[in-house]
Amino acid sequence: MTAPAAAPPRQKQNPSASGGVRARVMSRFQQFLAFASLIAIFVFFSFASPHFLNYSNITSMLFSTVVIGTLALGATFVIVTGGIDLSVGTGMALCAVISGVLIVQMGLPVPLGVLGTLLFGGLIGLVNGLNVTYLGLPPFIATLAMMLVAQGLALVISGSAPIYFSADSGYTGISTGSIIPGADFPNAVLILAAAAILAGIVLNRTLLGRYTYSIGSNEEATALSGINVRKWKIITYVVAGLFIGLAGVLISARLGSAQPATGMGYELQAIAAVVIGGTSLSGGKGSIVGTVIGALIISVLNNGLQITSVPQEWQNVILGCVIVAAVYADKARKGSTA
Repeated sequence: MTAPAAAPPRQKQNPSASGGVRARVMSRFQQFLAFASLIAIFVFFSFASPHFLNYSNITSMLFSTVVIGTLALGATFVIVTGGIDLSVGTGMALCAVISGVLIVQMGLPVPLGVLGTLLFGGLIGLVNGLNVTYLGLPPFIATLAMMLVAQGLALVISGSAPIYFSADSGYTGISTGSIIPGADFPNAVLILAAAAILAGIVLNRTLLGRYTYSIGSNEEATALSGINVRKWKIITYVVAGLFIGLAGVLISARLGSAQPATGMGYELQAIAAVVIGGTSLSGGKGSIVGTVIGALIISVLNNGLQITSVPQEWQNVILGCVIVAAVYADKARKGSTA
């Protein structure tokens, strides 16, 4: 009589793998929740005001998303690494002034002026990255200092006066023009869409993107694996700076002038867009799609509150509550995947 066959050994579940799956599921869920919130807000204001759901107002909302969205794209890279960038707003104003200096005062052709502005934005990011990595300053302090420096330099370089672009230069057409025949659809929106696609490819399909997520998830383990964390952090801040330069071009082209006093407050809205879109402030998680959704939520919310005549002070209160809810959702997500 033969002995009964032994039962096959039970496969052990990899807790880290299951945790990773849960984290991805929760991240997707928060991104879906942000999109559902955008639809709900849009539907609510469509019923609240007869002037909300028309082509001109929708175009205006998309137009207002451009600057916040562009800054938020760059901020996403920094926040995914576990950092923060408070200099995006005043850095944008400084880049706008630089574009005025290059194109109006120095007489450079518009393409060269735009390129110079983008490179100057990259320089701002480079300084931030060096301060964080080589000087060891906390990102909050390093970028706060840059915020103040950029604010002062914008006023000094411009002489505290706006720099106006000539209508004949074609510079304003970068934002307000339309390459779509017969459609009143601003180029700035198309530029934001192209920038978002490019940012998504870089973050999800390139070595920089993989290292960005790795640094944010576990910087020490990333360094121990042989990756030059300092170098890749600096590159991340430079990428964020390039988006700051692009935002400076778009806002100055939209206004037809470089306004040195603009920029304050944009950093808060950009960071809010990133957080609302599901990017974790502790790093390691985030997406460009979520950031774009977050920027749209802020724009639709601001537009809807204005069009329904909600006082400005209450608009700030509501936006603050939305940010608190987004951060709490991120905290709850991390707790559920622990």
